[in-house]
Amino acid sequence: MRVRSYGAVSVALLALVAVGCGSRLPESDFTDRPTGPEQPADTSPLKVGIIASETSPVGGEAFTGPRDGARAYFERLNAQGGIGGRKVEVHTCDDGGSGVGNNECVRELVDEQKVVALVATTTLDYAGAPRVSDAGVPDIGGQPIGPAYDTYPHLYSIYGSLAPREGGKAGWDGKQYGGTEVYRYFKREHGARTAAVISYNQAASAGYAQLITRGLRAEGYKVVTEQVDLSLPNFRAVAADLKEQGADLVFDAIDSHGNAQLCKAMDQVGAKVTAKVTNAQNWNSGVLEDYADAPRCRNALWVTGSSRNYQDPGSEAAKEFRDAMKGSDRRLSQWQLEGWAAAMWFADAAKSCAGQEAGVTRECVDAFMRRGEPYDARGLLVPVVFEQRPEPPRTRRTCLSVARWQDADGWVTEGGDMNENCFEVPQLPYEQ
Repeated sequence: MRVRSYGAVSVALLALVAVGCGSRLPESDFTDRPTGPEQPADTSPLKVGIIASETSPVGGEAFTGPRDGARAYFERLNAQGGIGGRKVEVHTCDDGGSGVGNNECVRELVDEQKVVALVATTTLDYAGAPRVSDAGVPDIGGQPIGPAYDTYPHLYSIYGSLAPREGGKAGWDGKQYGGTEVYRYFKREHGARTAAVISYNQAASAGYAQLITRGLRAEGYKVVTEQVDLSLPNFRAVAADLKEQGADLVFDAIDSHGNAQLCKAMDQVGAKVTAKVTNAQNWNSGVLEDYADAPRCRNALWVTGSSRNYQDPGSEAAKEFRDAMKGSDRRLSQWQLEGWAAAMWFADAAKSCAGQEAGVTRECVDAFMRRGEPYDARGLLVPVVFEQRPEPPRTRRTCLSVARWQDADGWVTEGGDMNENCFEVPQLPYEQ
């Protein structure tokens, strides 16, 4: 895979070498001699890697948001002097959405470029995860599309993990766990009782849909499940069935393009719902364009996640993100904000290491990630924790970020502040 380099240019440091040639003078004549100038500070770049499935079968922009957000953060950080005077040099790699390509990216970044960390990994098939873990390279703020982040040590997803992560089976004996907070919210706030779940016939999508379905049923919903072919999806047939079933809510485990096509089909057949609920991957500024043929459905769009609405007018951290992204030819998205937060996380880890004798190393950065303290990226994330619990929790207090699309205002935060919109909910097992 071709690796591209951004940021600082490597700086060669001069070493001061003192050579002793011997002398017949007494040692006392040398006791007060000057020690010489201090060694210059290390200004070599800090190399980080970003793997994104840019050319995956799902589409060009489906997996690149976190990469773009992380890169924007590092550009801003370098403009401010970097970390302890060292610029961050970003190497990106497109794995093409395949396991073979992912292993090649890992080889180039970890073994050849010798990056100190991976940041904001977003890959359809993280086949190289064992190699990253074995090398002790911290992978910070990655999107947990597959089970790798609940399986291997040194991998830290943007949403945290309580799993043992010892490198064997994912989660606890092959089972991962998720909560029902999203469904509790819509039942409490909107009185919803019937929900449909749409997914692709692809492992990660189907696994996520399975979790949604179990959660809805645990909260007492009647659930209608629909699966479409990833290559040739028939959304009109799905929309017609949604109308017939009388669904209040529609949840999905599909990409932005698929959501737009589903909404168009729903408007065409006259399927009306209280909320068309999607996830952070589809939380972006392109709604008016993407859903141009579905005005009714687009104004029923809701999103939920674990990070602050990038449009939040009251958040200075969100405003800083938006300002940094100005001038970009890309639409703004929540995954960009999460990539920005992932890069901030690495920067905070590296800053904690910069003053130590060994400096910024893989080991030191990893130790920062394992320190057991919640991290919120200046309020952009619901506090993230990493623990290694021997048993899965039966219930957990989980907080939720919610937003609704309105043509006049874009994404408007609902449910109050995400750190107060919290529920004690059961944790349910699922497998990928």
